[in-house]
Amino acid sequence: MQRIGGLALPGDAALSITPAESPYRYRTRSRVMVSSGKVGYRRRRSHALAATRRCPILVDELEARLSGLADDPPGTDGEWELVAGRSADLGEPVTRALPLPAAGGSRLWLPVGEDRIGVSPGVFVQSNAGLLDALSQAVVKAAGAGRRAFDLFCGAGFFTLGLARNFDEVVAVESNPVAAGDLEVNLREAEIDNVRVLVDSVEAAMDDIDIARLRPDRVVVDPPRTGLGEAVAERIADFEPERIIYLSCDPATLARDLSVLDHRGYRLIGAECFDLFPQTPHVEMLAVVDRG
Repeated sequence: MQRIGGLALPGDAALSITPAESPYRYRTRSRVMVSSGKVGYRRRRSHALAATRRCPILVDELEARLSGLADDPPGTDGEWELVAGRSADLGEPVTRALPLPAAGGSRLWLPVGEDRIGVSPGVFVQSNAGLLDALSQAVVKAAGAGRRAFDLFCGAGFFTLGLARNFDEVVAVESNPVAAGDLEVNLREAEIDNVRVLVDSVEAAMDDIDIARLRPDRVVVDPPRTGLGEAVAERIADFEPERIIYLSCDPATLARDLSVLDHRGYRLIGAECFDLFPQTPHVEMLAVVDRG
């Protein structure tokens, strides 16, 4: 039996690992601390600030933004988000540095396959520029095609646009209204009109009377590190989708949730690891389960 972290894989389940395009200069998103005129990262297992103006794993343009921030520290203490992307025509590199929680500001764009995904300040984006296409393609390929798909914790639509081209209808659920607004703009710009966007928690959306009567062929979930939790995993199983595609940044919570789905008759058929965070112990895992 193969095992990754706390997740045991059946002997006949397919497992693959997709490495980062490069172990260096890959990060396009980071958070830094600003405190009393100093800029840097927290020391390991500490709240103490390690001041710096360089970070060799950031893409060049984002490290330059970090250096500028350190050379001229802002007067607002707290956590700051640094993000690199592209201009609206996907031509010029664009960076931003804003205090969190973000309150307004301009969007930037990420090229993902044939699409561009616009994201506002504070909206979650994957941090490894070299694996955006591979990750999106893997999820969309695993979902396949069909009548209806649910895209839960969908954010600004990183997977939604690709899914919409393969399914007659997609129900996309996102609790962050700013991210949901980005998704609606991204859909309009891509001229996609078969996606129903729900601005709500996944828990509430699953209990909505109009959603509860639907029967999706596929469910894609990309929850935060805390995972789905037993109640949401059970509720998803209630819909009886043929396949669930689960993207996780924490093998422990993934294993917990897959155990719930296993008891509901779902069998793990494959898993793929994406090395989104080289030089760290963290990994992104894509698990695919089918209903037996």
